[in-house]
Amino acid sequence: MHHINLAIGPARFRVASCWREPLDQLENLYQYYPQITDEYVDFTVRLEPEKPWRRYLRPSVHISGDYWLPDAAPLPLDQGLLAAEMGMNLQMALGWRRHLLLHASSVEKDGRALLMTGLSGSGKSTLSALLAENGWRFMGDEFALLDPETGLVHSFPRLISLKNEAIAAMHKIVPEERFGPFIKNTPKGDIQHIQPPRDAVKKMAVTAKPAMLLFPRFGYESALRDMGKSEIFIRLTQASTNYVALGEPGFRSLTKFVDQVPVKAMDYPTGERALALIDELWDQLP
Repeated sequence: MHHINLAIGPARFRVASCWREPLDQLENLYQYYPQITDEYVDFTVRLEPEKPWRRYLRPSVHISGDYWLPDAAPLPLDQGLLAAEMGMNLQMALGWRRHLLLHASSVEKDGRALLMTGLSGSGKSTLSALLAENGWRFMGDEFALLDPETGLVHSFPRLISLKNEAIAAMHKIVPEERFGPFIKNTPKGDIQHIQPPRDAVKKMAVTAKPAMLLFPRFGYESALRDMGKSEIFIRLTQASTNYVALGEPGFRSLTKFVDQVPVKAMDYPTGERALALIDELWDQLP
């Protein structure tokens, strides 16, 4: 099998594939990330056909590796880049234990981190991409890594995954050379990945203190709402893929986070309005 090694934040991946095309796409989009000079990795992702003949006849990509889901449906070869990204997500979600993982996007300004979490379609990836083009440092759009010892957020700046209407919006402000291939008719609709700004990659070892958590909701009139700590805690346990596995350190880490970090639920009709609301909230922080 062909393979490449990738270093993203504190994690290292080996992505192996029976086909060269997905790896060529990965190498192009991750070309500005640190190069791994040894063979040590945290996780291996494998892209291979479920049946030998599916390597050539209507090629389909089955995702496996150190962790895999036996009932997951394979993807067509033209969605191989998506399969590789999904495979890395799966390894982190099921195998990472060094940090409390929150399914959230995160950006940083002046050493302080803004986290955003919510259901699929809430716009957290698009908002993190917009903020990254407007003076914030992109830290990640899939997982926020919360250090159980220090309470700091570690950067995990993977490719930014845009879906459906967000793709056209970001084409207006992001240079074309940062876009990956346009992938149609995936299980989540149309998808296109973009490289984070170079600064996000250069500074991906730099941590940030969590300063605000937002629960955004796209497609509604502008509104900000307070939330009770019990609701916040429950929703964050649901947004974490390793909270149970971490046990007591995970509980302590999440409890401290909920006690100390201001939280708002935010409805917004457009990206421009969301940026304005976020600026207002950020200016009010002590």
